[in-house]
Amino acid sequence: MAVPGSQATLADCRAEGHRIEICYSPASALKLALENPAVEVAFLAVGFETTIAPVVSLVDGALRHDAHNLSLLTAFKRIPPALAALLADPEIRIDAFLCPAHVSAVIGAAAYRPFAANGGVPCVIAGFEPLDILLGIRGILDQLVHGKAEVENQYSRVVRQDGNPKAQERIDSLLEPVDAAWRGIGTIPSSGYVLREDFARYDAGKKFGIPVQAGSTNPACICGDVIKGKSVPPDCALFAGLCTPDHAVGPCMVSAEGTCAAYYRYSRFAA
Repeated sequence: MAVPGSQATLADCRAEGHRIEICYSPASALKLALENPAVEVAFLAVGFETTIAPVVSLVDGALRHDAHNLSLLTAFKRIPPALAALLADPEIRIDAFLCPAHVSAVIGAAAYRPFAANGGVPCVIAGFEPLDILLGIRGILDQLVHGKAEVENQYSRVVRQDGNPKAQERIDSLLEPVDAAWRGIGTIPSSGYVLREDFARYDAGKKFGIPVQAGSTNPACICGDVIKGKSVPPDCALFAGLCTPDHAVGPCMVSAEGTCAAYYRYSRFAA
C-alpha cells in the first residue's frame, strides 16, 4: 500500500475514496468477486516465481466458478533472465550468485546451471536464517578459493533439483514470457509473464483497455545502481534525508528487505 508509484501510493488513492482492499491471500480476491458479482475485482498481481503460481491459480478458480468479474493486473518478473542481464553488463563484475531461496524452491537448483557451467560463476542457494546466510557466503568463498564454479544447494530442506513441477506447470499453462522493464537495468527480454491469449478475458489491462506504461522515477534516486551493486545507499543524495522508511522515494527504502532500508536501520550512524 505504501510503495510509491509515479504519482501516488495505493494508500493515497484509498484516502481519496477509491475502493482498495488488502488481500492476505489470492483466494480472498476470488471470494470478494464471488460475493460481489456486480463489482469488478482487479487483483494487482506482483511478484517473482515464488508467488506467481498461487496468484495465477485465481484464473482456475474464476473458470471453475464462472466468475466474469475477476481480472489480474500482472507485473510478474523472472529471476534467471535478470541474472543473465547482470552478467552481460560490462559495468558490473559478478563474482558469484547467492541464489534466492524461495524462488529456487519453485524453479529448482538446475535453473542456475547455465550460469555456473557457461558463465563460470559460482551459485549457492541458501536459506534465510543468519547461519544459512553465513554458510552460503562460506560456500561461495570456498568455490572462489578453489577455482570452482558449481551450483551448490545448501537449502535442500526446501529446494530440489527440479523445483516444484506442479507450480511450473500452472505457470506454463496460464502464462507466457514477455519482455519486461526493470528499474535501473532497462528492458530484459523474456523476463516477465503475462496471461496467455486464451485467458485474455482475465487480463485487467486488456479487459478495461488500460495500457500499463513504465513508471517515472525521481532522477535523484539511485536505487537502480544500488540494486546492481554499483553504489551503496549512502552514495544517494536522498538517503536518510528526503528518503526514509516513513517517506520512501525508491523501492530499496520502502521494503523492510530493501538495501536502503537495511542501511537506514543498521548503518546510517556508523562512522
